[in-house]
Amino acid sequence: MISERRHAILGLIIEHYLRTGEPIGSKTLCQLLPYSISSATIRNEMAYLTQLGFLEQRHTSGGRVPSKASYRYYVDNIMQEKPISKYETDKINEALSVNSGDPERLLADACKLLEEYSHCAAFCATLEDPYDCIQGVDLIPAGNQKAMLVMLTVGSKIKSSLINMPCALDEDFRKKFYEVSAKFLTGTPLTNVNLALIQSAVGVAGERIFDMLPALSSLCALCNEASHSKLTLEGETNLLSHSELGSDLYKILGLLTEKKQLMELSKSFANSNSKQLLLIGDENPIYEMKNTSTVIAKYNYEGGQKAVLGVIGSMRIDYESILPRINYIINTVDTLLSKKGA
Repeated sequence: MISERRHAILGLIIEHYLRTGEPIGSKTLCQLLPYSISSATIRNEMAYLTQLGFLEQRHTSGGRVPSKASYRYYVDNIMQEKPISKYETDKINEALSVNSGDPERLLADACKLLEEYSHCAAFCATLEDPYDCIQGVDLIPAGNQKAMLVMLTVGSKIKSSLINMPCALDEDFRKKFYEVSAKFLTGTPLTNVNLALIQSAVGVAGERIFDMLPALSSLCALCNEASHSKLTLEGETNLLSHSELGSDLYKILGLLTEKKQLMELSKSFANSNSKQLLLIGDENPIYEMKNTSTVIAKYNYEGGQKAVLGVIGSMRIDYESILPRINYIINTVDTLLSKKGA
């Protein structure tokens, strides 16, 4: 730990830079400190903090700016979180309650909220589960020989598709369809639902297999979609206003567009022992993100399902205001998913 005076000086330098993006000199610090101290003493303290690696002097005649290491020290030892208001918590709770019964949609809603409250880029990754199975399939008449095919998995994934049917959904058809569903689909791993499985249902479906083909083919597509990892992004353009990113902005936007490295990070974190992390600067394992601050949180729900939520911004974000709001959203999602799995 550094001395109380150096602690205060460092805090003022960081907060000034977070607010303005400008370096600060000893004369300005003299005016900001709550007690009297000479400019010479402040310059000595700033020189010491620079030797410790907490400050940088980008120009010989200029003031000091925070280093990457100083942001970590600030978050851990100086920052005082700004409390989240009841209006904000009520608004967040209302938004997340809409799809609280559908984990994938709940996580997508949370991703949008993270982008809105952080003014950064946000991402949501739902990870593949090779053991997820079909729990139920329903075919709901939608008029004019159309039907809504709805599939629910054991991992609480809900997928649907509107399809054109070659016949009316009369009682005989529905009875045959549910017979095929019960015998060949319910309890089947998503990765095993394919055309070969459908062909094996001919013995039960008989001549009605041709009427069922649109629904069964659509079901194959839904299973394929549900069995793969998915990465959703929100607010990438917010990063355009993060001037601190400089030329790194284009690398980060390219990384977000390509998605591969971010998905690999999500998978790696989902299998780690950590539940939530704030990665600042060089703590980020991805090279293109070495000048960012990234919050990442994971969820385990419904007996094996895994998901990750994250926020990416510059290191010069309003930590005091943004972090408590990010944490509230992340924790609320965790509570709702826990209730779903209870």
